[in-house]
Amino acid sequence: MKPIDRAAVQEKLQAFVDRDVYIHLETTNGAYAAESAGVNSMAVCAFIRNARIRFSRALITGNGPYRVGLQMKENRGWTYAEGLTDYEIDEEGRLLLAGHDAEGRLAIALELSHTPFPG
Repeated sequence: MKPIDRAAVQEKLQAFVDRDVYIHLETTNGAYAAESAGVNSMAVCAFIRNARIRFSRALITGNGPYRVGLQMKENRGWTYAEGLTDYEIDEEGRLLLAGHDAEGRLAIALELSHTPFPG
């Protein structure tokens, strides 16, 4: 992965607009956060993989870390990910976005694909 190039990510987001898209969205402060913070700390996360969505608008905003918002068809809400720092467009044309903390640990991932993700 490399640091987000806002123009490149926006261009790739446009390739997913008004099409059925598979999404992977994951946030976590991870088990490492609870372990390093002490016994009473709580690890939190959210995970969704291979949900099929369709959105009519896609935007990347900010100056880093970035936020990506996907406006659902017929203006029925938004899906968004905030805190994104890095991206990759893989050999299958999937857009992979991630947010890493100062120590390089994954905090958020947003991935879009025209086909289901493996596993």
